[in-house]
Amino acid sequence: MFRSLFLLFIFAFTLQALNNDAILKRANTLIKSDDKSKQFRAYNDYKNLYLRSIMSDNEKLKISSLKGIVKSGKKLHIDIAQYSNELSSVKTTTKKVQKIEQKIKKEQNFRVKSSHILKSAKWQDDTLVLSFDKKLEANKINYFTLFDEKKRRYKYVFDIKTSEIKRAQNIRKSNILRVRLAQYKSNVLRLVIEHDKLLKISHSINFNKLQVTAFSQKRKKSSPKVEQEKSSYISKYMTPKRLDRNKVIVIDAGHGGKDPGAVGYRKYREKVVVVDVAKKLRDILKSRGYRVYMTRDSDKFVKLSDRTKYANKKRADIFISIHANAVAKKNADKVHGVECYFLSKSRSNRAKKVAEKENSADLSDLNFYGKESFLNTLGSHNMVASNKLAIDLQRGMLGSLKKNYNNIHDGGVREGPFWVLIGAQMPSVLVEIGFITNPREARRLVSNRYQKRLATGLANGIERYFLNN
Repeated sequence: MFRSLFLLFIFAFTLQALNNDAILKRANTLIKSDDKSKQFRAYNDYKNLYLRSIMSDNEKLKISSLKGIVKSGKKLHIDIAQYSNELSSVKTTTKKVQKIEQKIKKEQNFRVKSSHILKSAKWQDDTLVLSFDKKLEANKINYFTLFDEKKRRYKYVFDIKTSEIKRAQNIRKSNILRVRLAQYKSNVLRLVIEHDKLLKISHSINFNKLQVTAFSQKRKKSSPKVEQEKSSYISKYMTPKRLDRNKVIVIDAGHGGKDPGAVGYRKYREKVVVVDVAKKLRDILKSRGYRVYMTRDSDKFVKLSDRTKYANKKRADIFISIHANAVAKKNADKVHGVECYFLSKSRSNRAKKVAEKENSADLSDLNFYGKESFLNTLGSHNMVASNKLAIDLQRGMLGSLKKNYNNIHDGGVREGPFWVLIGAQMPSVLVEIGFITNPREARRLVSNRYQKRLATGLANGIERYFLNN
């Protein structure tokens, strides 16, 4: 049953650059550790390898990944019964494995033929004209903008799909720092224009020509103090930038109004902390060119079912629900850390406890969604994408927080039945930004500086997700 569900959405899953053997080796090393965060990383690696094995029909990889899932799942007390059952039923022979490995090897050596050949690339005043041997289509051009914090440069990137360059082209320009044109992938040609100041970029297609116009924008000078503050803020909170992203993101600040969420150390309330972080995340994402909406930006109560309805209405590309975790007072000093959840039928003890806390906000929704039969109809096509998004958000938070703070615990990426995520027609993740019951973490969670670091990490995770998907 589990396998058949995954096969329904396999077309949406693409291979990552990292080699299967390298991931397996990393997971086998991590699982030997007594560190729970490393064990969770191993578990996620094995899960990703399992999906790849289905996609490539690689029985050998499937057995290795299933063994890893079962082993790591037992250590983490995760419900892995379905994987254990599948492992016991899998039968393979050396001959079949060799045949499949040969097939994979052939596929890896296969090079997609390009349908467009670049004939010439020349500047005509402020316009770079790329001429191809065939007519270009608009949907083959992917344009985005990045900001390189290290070099303090703006990068304007054009990916021209199903295209190929036969010989090097000299396309340097005196008033632009750097212009590069190269074969990015076997069937993707990449043009990168780099400059230390903002450029006004536009492009158009004229039959077989891609015309890219680039010239400096005139801007009013700010005072030195304003420029210094702006530069510092961009450096800290606004990189990497994607100025042209046309993605829609809905941010859901958990609880609100009559529902305070968890009440922790010094009576700090979850509903207040999460809306503060959500608003900072909104501001950062908007500065990077995304369209962002919030289910609430004030202290009001929103039904769980209305939150995803709102995201669906806005045709969101992703939905992120922000929460703060809590434990009983006797364990408050010991338990801390950040973690991410994506929707699944999983019934692990850990997921159950967190889900019970977050699901209790609206009993009418709970009664409606709480039937086993409804959980069995979950839209599995979004589960893999949600898993990927959760991993990127987790990495983003950890990367941002660990730069400035000690004792940041990686709670890992987990799966569970969260009512607030049910009904979302897009990849959706519930983020637990820390334990409001832990004295040290609670003091950090109400700190403006810590909230900015959290929001920056989440924004970077979102950026990474869109870049890779």
